[in-house]
Amino acid sequence: MPSIKEIQAPIAEEMKAFSGHFRETLRSDVALLDVIMRYIVKRKGKQMRPIFVFLSAKIHGEVTEKTYTAASLIELLHTATLVHDDVVDESNLRRGFFSIQTLWKKKVAVLVGDYLLSRGLLTAVDAEAFDLLKLTSKAVKEMSEGELLQIEKARHLNITEDIYFEIIRRKTASLISACCACGAASTGASQVQIDTMWAFGEKTGLAFQIKDDLLDLGDGKKTGKPTGQDIREKKLTLPLIHTLEKADRRTRKRLLKLVKRAPKDPKAVKEVIQAVIEGPGLEYARTKMAELRNEAVEMLDVFEDTEARKALINMLDFTIERNR
Repeated sequence: MPSIKEIQAPIAEEMKAFSGHFRETLRSDVALLDVIMRYIVKRKGKQMRPIFVFLSAKIHGEVTEKTYTAASLIELLHTATLVHDDVVDESNLRRGFFSIQTLWKKKVAVLVGDYLLSRGLLTAVDAEAFDLLKLTSKAVKEMSEGELLQIEKARHLNITEDIYFEIIRRKTASLISACCACGAASTGASQVQIDTMWAFGEKTGLAFQIKDDLLDLGDGKKTGKPTGQDIREKKLTLPLIHTLEKADRRTRKRLLKLVKRAPKDPKAVKEVIQAVIEGPGLEYARTKMAELRNEAVEMLDVFEDTEARKALINMLDFTIERNR
């Protein structure tokens, strides 16, 4: 599997320039805010979403100033959701580092998330990139709806496979869709091309989330150790949903009882994980993920076989072959 650095090769200069562009976007004359923004920049992850933006732009033509606006807008919105997620989940760590809410408390974290969101909106408005604003606003709306739908369904543990895909389409895939669509839009692509890239991003995002489901069960990790965090939070992921669907009535009833106890019972978590690993759920989820990957690649057949197109396919493969 190519490394992120190898995948970035066709857009290496653009990504280097983007780092400076993004740092400037985060500057504030409020001392506390500026300190927090520098902390955020130093701990940025793989920057997968800006990579999707730039590669999606590159397969349609040349990267423009508007592409940098698109990448900054997406990264600001994504970072805002992560800061708010840590508050909601009461997470102490983010990518192995202390979260904003741990270091500066919840009130500050909520305000920082709001600031990042507003900076993203202003970045688009200042550039008069209202088409980008429309695409990203649609994604933010869907992300919120997806989270709330998941909370609603988790209370009753009545998530079917169709509902699961509706949740992750909104919650996870919509932002990757926006990355790819905004990348295309930033080059002046047609509406048909923008819609195609939205659909490509959606397939990629769905596959990405299924990979997360599998990683939570230890599948593909270097250590192979499951964390079971999804089960502790009573989230019904695809491997578990399929295991429940194929189980007999008695086994299904027992597994659902264990999931209900999972937040406070580590033994229940282990038993559910074991049932999924021994059942048909893992293989079924892997097959679905591979199908989504192939469908996404087919959508790129309309584009020339350039280095950017190859890199975009490699980026898709990276999302489903990663081990964390």
